[in-house]
Amino acid sequence: MATIGGGVVRLKTGAAGMSEYQYYEFLALDRPLTRAQREELRSISSRAEITANEFISEYQWGELAGDPREMMERYFDAFMYWANFGTRQLMFRLPREALAGEAVRPFVSTEAFSVIETDSYVILSFQADRDPDGWEDEEPEGELAEMAQVRPELAAGDLRLLYLGWLLAVQTDFSEVDDEDVEPPVPAGLEDLSASLQAIVDFLGIDEDLIAVAAEGAPTAGRTAAELWRAASERAAAREKAGK
Repeated sequence: MATIGGGVVRLKTGAAGMSEYQYYEFLALDRPLTRAQREELRSISSRAEITANEFISEYQWGELAGDPREMMERYFDAFMYWANFGTRQLMFRLPREALAGEAVRPFVSTEAFSVIETDSYVILSFQADRDPDGWEDEEPEGELAEMAQVRPELAAGDLRLLYLGWLLAVQTDFSEVDDEDVEPPVPAGLEDLSASLQAIVDFLGIDEDLIAVAAEGAPTAGRTAAELWRAASERAAAREKAGK
């Protein structure tokens, strides 16, 4: 197994005065879980909802005993983690023949967007740390099914998700992409995202102005991260001035 970047859920303590809430959801899409696999998963969590296609576990105190990355390698095709202290993570698993690691590498950063390669699969992992918010008014259940529709898009050669992963790294607070780093090849269609891609953008909080200025360069490349951020800031300022 090879890992490029982090690809590990980074858990934090809840914000002061806020009840901690963590939500884990896994989907088995290409083939259902066997009875033996469901029994193995039950040993990881006695409280989880487990079916032939889904594993859901919620925590207000504590966290999942299993390693989400290992669970993806063994059982699942899609994963979502949501915490009310701000952390978001997504993983998508595809067969190696559907998405070659070589196609992914130009877009990979470290922790915000990483790729895990096994003998049989390529697993894409995206992580964002957003401003903490409460969970009472936001129900994450059901969102993963829509976001997972990106898998057949990737298998068909649509690389927009990979470029969005690079943009996520550009905007992270811990500056995974240097100002002078040049963007990877820009896929066409960033100005008209599919429903699954837009759901991922919303979930991870990828900057819409950054996406818009990036789309203006498709299908070429060559701008630096600093140039993209500057253009995004100018676009945001103009939009706010216009009251949009």
